[in-house]
Amino acid sequence: MASLSPLPPPLPGDAALFLDFDGSLVPMAPTPDSIAVPTGLVPLLRDLQGRLGGAVAIISGREIAVLDAYLQPLQLACAGAHGAQRRNARGQQCNDAPGDISAVIDACEQLAQAHPALYVEPKQSGVALHYRRDPSLEDLCLRSLQAMLAHRPQWTLLRGKQVLEMLPVGASKGRAMDAFMQEPPFAGRTPFFIGDDISDESGFTAVLAERGVAIKVGAGVSCASHRLDDVEAVYHWLQAACTQHRMLSALGRPAEVQP
Repeated sequence: MASLSPLPPPLPGDAALFLDFDGSLVPMAPTPDSIAVPTGLVPLLRDLQGRLGGAVAIISGREIAVLDAYLQPLQLACAGAHGAQRRNARGQQCNDAPGDISAVIDACEQLAQAHPALYVEPKQSGVALHYRRDPSLEDLCLRSLQAMLAHRPQWTLLRGKQVLEMLPVGASKGRAMDAFMQEPPFAGRTPFFIGDDISDESGFTAVLAERGVAIKVGAGVSCASHRLDDVEAVYHWLQAACTQHRMLSALGRPAEVQP
């Protein structure tokens, strides 16, 4: 893996900005429904959306409807469920769910009944099994989901930070970002992607293939080109970008990447 630069470059005015949610914009929590969304997040995203000509998208493992609830009244372009759902900048949405996995969700919920530290997150395009509250349950969760996948070739298993997730084969954050980059207002711009988890590596790869900037949040091996320490550092970097764009706009100059 390439060494990571300590800080990403300033955000240019011609950027296409892709943002992971949990662990990048919002601090991680013991369960998905116990997060605390920073009060400044929605105004910051609204400001960035305006300054980048609408080229801002959330790229998350959460479903789009859940992201909308946290970010209301904003409705940004989104890729949800690790790319199994996608809504473009015009509001058109498509979902990928190759078959019914209600039996898998039921089995996960039965497993959680036997092990209350587990948390099941059902989705329209998959299911996530979280073991953050008891990491010793990782092997049990892995064996259980692998057994459920054995006869479901259209589904695959994705590992994350103390979570295992079933999602459609071919779905990935990188694939979703490639699709965004073919459409306005993202097409022709320089992609920037901020993410913190294993599931974000496909996004980093996609961005680097477009000669963009891939930003890893926190510690860990990554193919990303740059790094920010934590969610707070992400906010400082994004807020600095807004300030820079505001100042340059007042001077009548475009925001450019500094050497």
